Amino acid sequence: MLTTPKMTLMQELIAGSSREELIWLSGYLAGVVAQASPAAATQPAPSAQPVAAAAVLPKITIAYGTETGNAKKLATDFAARAKKKGIQAKLVGLEQYRLGDLAKEEYFFTVISTQGDGEPPAAAKKFYDHIHQNELKVERLKFGVLALGDTSYPLFCKAGEDVDQQLHKIGGQRILSLRKCDTDYEVEADAWIDSVLQQLNSPAAAGPAPAPATVTPRSTGKKTWVATVLTNVNLNDRGSAKQTHHLEIAAEGVEYLPGDSIGIVPANPAVLVESIITLTGADATRALLHRSEEHPLHTLLHRKLNIVYLPERVVSKYAGIVKQDIPETKIGLLDLLKIYPVKDIDQFHAVVGILEPIVPRLYSISSSPEAHPGEIHLTVARDNFAVNGELKFGLCSDGLSQLNPGDQFEFYVHHNSQFRLPADDSPLIMIGPGTGIAPFRSFLAERDSKGASGKNWLFFGDQHFVSDFLYQTELQDWVQTGVLTHIHTAFSRDQQEKVYVQHKMQKHAQELYNWLESGAHVYICGAKEPMSVDVENTLLTIIRQEGGKSAAQAETYLDELKESGRFVKDVY
Repeated sequence: MLTTPKMTLMQELIAGSSREELIWLSGYLAGVVAQASPAAATQPAPSAQPVAAAAVLPKITIAYGTETGNAKKLATDFAARAKKKGIQAKLVGLEQYRLGDLAKEEYFFTVISTQGDGEPPAAAKKFYDHIHQNELKVERLKFGVLALGDTSYPLFCKAGEDVDQQLHKIGGQRILSLRKCDTDYEVEADAWIDSVLQQLNSPAAAGPAPAPATVTPRSTGKKTWVATVLTNVNLNDRGSAKQTHHLEIAAEGVEYLPGDSIGIVPANPAVLVESIITLTGADATRALLHRSEEHPLHTLLHRKLNIVYLPERVVSKYAGIVKQDIPETKIGLLDLLKIYPVKDIDQFHAVVGILEPIVPRLYSISSSPEAHPGEIHLTVARDNFAVNGELKFGLCSDGLSQLNPGDQFEFYVHHNSQFRLPADDSPLIMIGPGTGIAPFRSFLAERDSKGASGKNWLFFGDQHFVSDFLYQTELQDWVQTGVLTHIHTAFSRDQQEKVYVQHKMQKHAQELYNWLESGAHVYICGAKEPMSVDVENTLLTIIRQEGGKSAAQAETYLDELKESGRFVKDVY
C-alpha cells in the first residue's frame, strides 16, 4: 500500500494525465516491476517504450469495401496478423458496419477498392456517403486507408483517396499515410499492414503520422499476355437482334481460375486517329510525354489515350485550354476539335496532355483450366447504341467481334477472389442471363472435368429460344450427363408478356429455398441494373414467403449468406 502523501501524488499525476500518457505510464511501471524481479536480475534493463506497447495494446476495427473479394481477403489477413500480436481486431464489411459507431472508434482501418469511374464498391456506398456528411465529426479517431485499384484506369484508387481525405477532414488523425495498390497488390499491401502493426505495437501509435495523405504508387507493371485467336463464332442464329461472339484464344502458361476475367485495352480506330492528325496538322511522329514516358503522337492516339467519348471532366479542361464555353457533355475528340478548334499546335499538344488513358474492358472467362488447358474462352456481346440517330458500336466489343483466327491482341488476367467455386460437394445456383452465362460455363466445365458431386442449377435468359439460346448444345449435354441438375430458361420475347429469370425463380420458389437451406451457394452474373436488383429482390421474397420470415428476418438471412460467401455477384 502507498502512504498518504504518495497516494496523493499518484492521484494528482493520474488526474493530470491524458489516456496516452497513462498507457505509457502503465507500461513503464510494468517494466520497473519486471526489472526488480529475481528472474529479471540477469537481463538487460528494458526500455520503457517497448514495454509500454506490450503492456497495453489498442483495440482496432478493420472494415473492408469490396467488389471482387480482394479487399476482404486483405482485411481478413490484416485482422489475423493483428490478433497474433495480441491486438484485439474487429473485422467487418462496410455494408455491415454500424455508421453510428464511427465517432466512437479510436483506431479504424479500412481496405477499399475503386470501381467504375472512381466510385466506391456498392457495399461501401452507405459508408462513403455517411462520412461526407458535413456535420459528422470524428475527432478521437486514428485511422489508415489501404486502397486497391488498377493503374490502367484514369481515376486510380479514387474511392480510397476520397475516404482518406474525408476522414482527415472531419477530424480523424492518420497514423499511417494512404497506400495505393495496383492489381498485383500483395507486396505493397503486406508492407503497409506491417507498418500499421509496428505503429500499434509502439506508444507512438497514439500520435498522428506526419506523412502526407497520399503516396505516389510505384509502377508495378502487371503481367500482360499476347493472345492468338483460334476461333471466333457468332453464337446467335439468323433473325437475332444480337451478336454474341464465342472466342477461343491460345493462352499457354496463363494461370487463372473459374470466375476470373481478362482485361483488354482496345485500340482506337486507325481512321479516327488519321482524321485527328490531319485536322490539326500535327506531326504523327512527334514524341510527347504520357505517364512519365515518351511516345509518338500516333501511338498515343491509337493505343494509349481515350479519344472516342471524353468524360465531362476532360471536356471541361479542354474548354479551359481553348478558352471557350462548352456545355457539359460526353463527346469524341474529333467532334470537339471540329466544333471548338484549337488555335495552334501548342494548344493541341496541351489537349493531348489532358486526355485520359483508354479504360480496360473486362470480360468474364467462359472456359475452364481443367477442361480447356492452354486456352481461354470469351463470350462477347457486340455492343451497339444510337447517337443522334446514328448506329454506333462499342470500341472493344466491335474490335473483338471482327477478329479472325491468327489475329493477336494483348490482355491481362483480372483475378476475382470472391467469385469462386465452392467445395466440390456444395450445391450451386447460378443466375446468368445473356453473356452472364460466361462464368457459369466455366463453372460447369470445371465441375464436370473434376467429377464434382455438388448439384448445379442454372437460370438462363435472353430474347428468343430459337436464335438466342447461348451454348444450348453444351448445356443440354450437361443435363443429359447429370452435371446440370436443373436448367430453367426465360426467353422474354417469345410470348406477349415478357418473362425474365426472376419469374422462373419465383415459379420454383419452394425448391430454391430448400436448396438454400441445404447449403447452396448463389451466384449472379450479368447486368447490374435492373437484372441483378430484380433477382435479389425476388430472392428476398422467396426467403420471406417460403421461410415464413418477416421482411427484416429475410434481409438478415440474405446478409448472412453474403457474409459467409454464399451469395456473390459479378455484375456490370
